This record gives sequence, C-alpha cells and structure tokens, in this order.
Amino acid sequence: MATFVTAMLEGREPYDIYRWAQQLFADRDHLAAIEALEYLLDRAPDSELGAARELLTRAYYHSAQLDKAAASARELLAKDPDHGYAALLLYRSLVRAGRRDEAERARLWALALGMDVSGRDDRDEADSRAE
Repeated sequence: MATFVTAMLEGREPYDIYRWAQQLFADRDHLAAIEALEYLLDRAPDSELGAARELLTRAYYHSAQLDKAAASARELLAKDPDHGYAALLLYRSLVRAGRRDEAERARLWALALGMDVSGRDDRDEADSRAE
C-alpha cells in the first residue's frame, strides 16, 4: 500500500528524492525522511547511495529506531571501514539501546578514526550512574 510519501516519489529522479529527504530530515520529519530514503535505496543503483545511506542511518537514530540505526551503520562500515561518522553513529545507537559491550567496541573504532565520542549520550549515561 502506497503512503502519501511514496505516492509523492513515484516518477521522480533519485537526486530529487534525496534532496527532498534531506529537507524532511532538516525539518525533523525523520519518519517521512526514512520512507523517502528507503524508497530511494530500493530503486537506485548501489554505487550512488553513500550519502543517502548515511542520512538514513541518521534518521533511524533520530527517530529512536536504534536497532535499524546500528544495522545501517554497520552496513556503511562494511563498505567503508574508515567512515568515522558511521562508527560514531554505531556507537551512539548502541549506547542509547543499552548495549554497552558492543558500544565500547564501536567507541574505540570511532576514536581510532578521529571522532569525538564525547557528547550528549555520554553525559546522559554519566548522569544516570550518578543518580
């Protein structure tokens, strides 16, 4: 069954779909952005989709779909092990999901790639330990 978002996408060029998804994400409509990006990734050639996959990972994270965010980050890292932002997204997704052992490995990976892993998620975790 086609939703409003997928109905809007039919017949559009991949670049136009990606730009619209970017706008949806910027407007914090993460669920609609996810729908547009999933539609795009299902229909466009794999070689052109690195930025779309990263945006999809971010949209999963921001919509608290943490298992999907972690899986998507892992896909990005499988294709590009030097993708620091993907390692950071993996780390933060795992922290939010409470998967501490996995998160620690991802944190070390992100650190090795030069990413700043200090952030809101780390502070939230420290605050909850202090209570």
